[in-house]
Amino acid sequence: MLAYTASIGFDVRLAPDDIAGTRAHVKGLLKAALLTADEAALIGTALDRVEHEISEGTFIFLPTDEDIHTAIERRVTELAKDAGAKVHTGRSRNDQVATALRLFTRRALTDVATKTMQLQRVLLYRAEAAGEAYLPGYTHMQRAQPVPLAHHLLAHGWALARDVDRLLDARRRTDVSPLGAGALAGSSLPLDPDLTADELGFGGRFDNSLDAVSDRDFVAESLFALALLGTHLSRIGEELVFWSSSEFGFCHLGDAWSTGSSMLPQKKNPDLAELARGKSGRIIGHLTGFLTTLKGLPLAYNRDLQEDKEPLFDAIDQLTGGLEVLAGAFETIQFDTERMKEAADHPGAAATDLAEWLVEKGHAFRQAHGIVGALVRDAVERGVPLIDLVAAHPELGQDATALLAPGAAVARRQTAGGAGQAAVLEQMERFRTRLAADADRI
Repeated sequence: MLAYTASIGFDVRLAPDDIAGTRAHVKGLLKAALLTADEAALIGTALDRVEHEISEGTFIFLPTDEDIHTAIERRVTELAKDAGAKVHTGRSRNDQVATALRLFTRRALTDVATKTMQLQRVLLYRAEAAGEAYLPGYTHMQRAQPVPLAHHLLAHGWALARDVDRLLDARRRTDVSPLGAGALAGSSLPLDPDLTADELGFGGRFDNSLDAVSDRDFVAESLFALALLGTHLSRIGEELVFWSSSEFGFCHLGDAWSTGSSMLPQKKNPDLAELARGKSGRIIGHLTGFLTTLKGLPLAYNRDLQEDKEPLFDAIDQLTGGLEVLAGAFETIQFDTERMKEAADHPGAAATDLAEWLVEKGHAFRQAHGIVGALVRDAVERGVPLIDLVAAHPELGQDATALLAPGAAVARRQTAGGAGQAAVLEQMERFRTRLAADADRI
């Protein structure tokens, strides 16, 4: 029974948070005159000793230590004797565990958001260094229109900015202290939940004790924000796999950020990109699994809630690693801008520009679309260069052939937020401003 129900194997990482929560609780007991100053000092000294033992790896766990919370209390009682036996006065493991997990989650979300911004800064740095390089933009994995490399990199940067926003928003709703809710109904003792909330730096305390000990919305919401971040890293990984292949040849990963083959000497594999892609499924599974755990639970605390920690811990660990390796990969990646340019300069990539040129001459867009589409089809079927057909067409002519020149399509973009060079420069400035604002929020 003990082996099946024990959580000490994974919740040991909550030790710093449990100790912080216990210190705040001791201050509350002292204020309520449920501890003397000498007793509070003894417990404080014992907590310092326990904190040192855990950090140094000298803490001795016993087979009866069901979780990190009982292990710490057991050791505090050994050290502080009768005073230590009072440390759980007015407190349940229900509000104790919820408090520690909220402290951990608040800190972890901050750390993940910080590492996400580090990747964003690397993407901005590479976008700034890209200059006027451009590549094909794709829809349906078919070449669509040429776009600046900087524009493409910043597209991922803006998606990550939404992730930062979600992480910090989830952190805000995590920032509520459940300490003082007891097992489910509070306490008859004169405890002050506002005091302990303030001691722990929470934005406020719980409003309903039943809700306080049973609420794991903050875990589910954090898992969602993490799962969507993982999905965005997966998309980046997918592109790195494509781009670094011989078929695309748009980039070359640094040797330190790629792997070899155990059999094929010529291979340089984008393993980190594939794992960023693969681990997203694992993180999405954590979210769906935990939501399923929550959906049938009655109020208040149920042991099912012990299942909140492993998915959260693992999602944080996998994303922390993924963010770090992707930042490293983008810092050292070599872009083959000539290969990109060659792929983007296919005449068909300027088809939309030809249609819009006709719109400027007074044609309805659907009519213009039909004219250009017929020319493209004719060029493919007859094997005739599109530029020759454009030059010979009465509605287009020689003037329109300039749109098919290398880089001409990119130069024509002018809408705000679009892929024109001026718009991209303005976008970079907006992105820098966003990074600075998010850094302040963190």
